[in-house]
Amino acid sequence: MAIKFTFPIQSFRRIPNPYAKLEKGNRDAEMYIAICDVKNIPADIPRDTNLRDPNLNTNVAKGIIKSLKDTAFLNFHLLNRGILLSAKEVTFNNYSNEMTVVFEDSTVHGNVDGGHTYEVIMRNRDSLEYEEQFVKIEIITGIENDFTRLAEARNRSVSPNENSIAELEKRFELIKNALAGEIFISKVGFRENGDQDIDGADILAILMMFNLDSYAAMEAFPIISYSGRKRCGDLYIESHKKFGESTKNPYIKMVPVMPDIFKLYDKIEVGMSEFYRKKNPNGRYGATKGVIVPKQNKEIFSKFYDTKMDAQSPNGFIYPILGAFRALLKIEGEHYAWKADPFGILEQVGPDLVESTVSMSRSLGNNPQSTGKDVNLWKTLYMTVAFAAMGL
Repeated sequence: MAIKFTFPIQSFRRIPNPYAKLEKGNRDAEMYIAICDVKNIPADIPRDTNLRDPNLNTNVAKGIIKSLKDTAFLNFHLLNRGILLSAKEVTFNNYSNEMTVVFEDSTVHGNVDGGHTYEVIMRNRDSLEYEEQFVKIEIITGIENDFTRLAEARNRSVSPNENSIAELEKRFELIKNALAGEIFISKVGFRENGDQDIDGADILAILMMFNLDSYAAMEAFPIISYSGRKRCGDLYIESHKKFGESTKNPYIKMVPVMPDIFKLYDKIEVGMSEFYRKKNPNGRYGATKGVIVPKQNKEIFSKFYDTKMDAQSPNGFIYPILGAFRALLKIEGEHYAWKADPFGILEQVGPDLVESTVSMSRSLGNNPQSTGKDVNLWKTLYMTVAFAAMGL
């Protein structure tokens, strides 16, 4: 459904398209520039088209706020890059000095760049009292087929992470669809500075541990999942760009086991303390360096399924243990499948896995970070799971 805004502006200009009369280029694209009093900008301009969710705690955002509120010079429109909108249609009324902007498709029409500027203006313009500040608004129409390239190019001054761009390109839909039945998927976000409870980068790092196409051999361990989350995202995007959603894409092969991977994560995360006590009846897992226990009148819940826990473990413990269950995967036809029930194996060897992990941490100076990067630990845990499966 189309959304239309009509509001007063100070000046308006249409920039002629140099390709309009040529048999090449995007001859449909039109560019418009308007200068507008910040108090007249509509408050509900669509924002789903912006690669970033605004974070006003950054130095860039603080600089914009300072510039807007500095009414001693009244030059905000000169110092700020302005706001870029993609729209279906733009018209200007010479008599009323009002501009009308129409947004029709929320996936390609809206705020493309300048999201921080727009948010700063919305939150601070009422404090300007009697002074006027103006902002430049650039509007482009006819860009629907080139929208992704436009959004990526215009956001390069402070480069958005690749996950934000891939989200705009809908490269994470296969993960969202595979996990559609899981209670946590609505809390996952892949865009930079999003207000999501679960960072999509965590999802990609966890899935990397089970990528048999990259880590098929026993000697290869996906420590990158713990130490290089950005690289995990890059590799996922590379796979999607190369193979799309064909069965050559390892993440398409992984779809049947994806829900189990996160359920297994939850079982490990919740069970760490109990597994530890089975090997150390008189020990206190909560006293282990890096482990967090709930304070008085506080509760701790697991990352994905909100299961109540009596202790929170560092990723340096959880990731090597979870990654060990790659030993139970096999390629069956065009997809991955389990060689054995991972939950049954976890109940069997969970105490050994936790004992090995905590012991390794102590040998490394009680350092969970070093523990998560230790290749010998990853190998030991992998072998523990593999031998357990062989005994079935």
